[in-house]
Amino acid sequence: MPVKTTVFSCAYILIKLNFTRFLKSNMSIQEKETSNTLYRQWQILSRLSTGKWMGTRELQEILQREGIEISLRTIQRDLNQISQRFPIENNGTVPQGWRWRSDAPIQSLPHMTSSQAVTFMMVEEHLKHLLPPSLIEEMNPWFDLARRNLSSQNNVRQWINRVRIVPANQPLIPPLVDRSAQQAIYEGLLQDKQLECIYQPRTSTLTEEKTYTLNPLGLVQKGAIIYLICTRYDKSDIQTFALHRFKSAKVLESRAMHPVNFDIDKYIESGALGFRVDYAKPTEQIEIKLTMSEQDSTYFEECQLSIDQKITKLSDGISMVCATVPYTSQLVWWLRGFGQIIQHIEPDFLMNAVKDN
Repeated sequence: MPVKTTVFSCAYILIKLNFTRFLKSNMSIQEKETSNTLYRQWQILSRLSTGKWMGTRELQEILQREGIEISLRTIQRDLNQISQRFPIENNGTVPQGWRWRSDAPIQSLPHMTSSQAVTFMMVEEHLKHLLPPSLIEEMNPWFDLARRNLSSQNNVRQWINRVRIVPANQPLIPPLVDRSAQQAIYEGLLQDKQLECIYQPRTSTLTEEKTYTLNPLGLVQKGAIIYLICTRYDKSDIQTFALHRFKSAKVLESRAMHPVNFDIDKYIESGALGFRVDYAKPTEQIEIKLTMSEQDSTYFEECQLSIDQKITKLSDGISMVCATVPYTSQLVWWLRGFGQIIQHIEPDFLMNAVKDN
């Protein structure tokens, strides 16, 4: 083969190899860009809700927290592209706000499994009254989808019909709560903002309503009543306000102030939500000793009074339960419910309170 032909053949092979590498490299870049775009647009789509408008600046901040660096111009372009395929809308303002259309079928998002449907139904039944109305509005399409999914699955739907929560104490009908006040309180807690409220204390008459500025810290349901845990603007001590006694509430622009190292679980464990025996004194922790038959003490083996609880066998058939608990009226009422089952109670002041009818 002539030298000239050989050189030409080699050059042709090199050009072909380089061109093939270029095509593969270019395809790899295109595939990567497409993957990044799909991921980014899915992140944008999953952040939109059915009720609340979300602006491009807010979306940019959310994406940046997810590690996605993106310009406002790109977000706007993505939203315009998404709106051609998915039922989302903008409010036409500057800057624009976006949300899912009210008639958007929830099937536009991933399919709900039967186990997820059961969970949503139980959340709606047992926790709906503890969620902010704005979140409930966003969740309603999911609740509707859960009901539709379960309507065609008899075995799974039966689980909802066969599970109930029964209170351990006397069942009570929950008191009526002012809906607008409740919504404002929930939103204030959700946004961590101060609240301006009109409240009617339990000991006051209808003409003795009081106005407070409150820093919301948490919500606790105790029996049929929901309590707002908070501090007053003019005081530092933590207080509880029954939700049904609020006559009105307004969310302020000012940020709520939190006590240092406040922990809602530790607050509950302290017994602060139990009625005090002496309102002039804070709730105190006391060590109690309950003497009863060994058979009756098995109840406390199954349901302990406290982490430090100990059960000691005193003699044949007799045991003593020792535990550290908050000294509250609730403890006194609860011990009275055992009647003659508890043979002896220590300390003496607790025994006297239980026997004092």
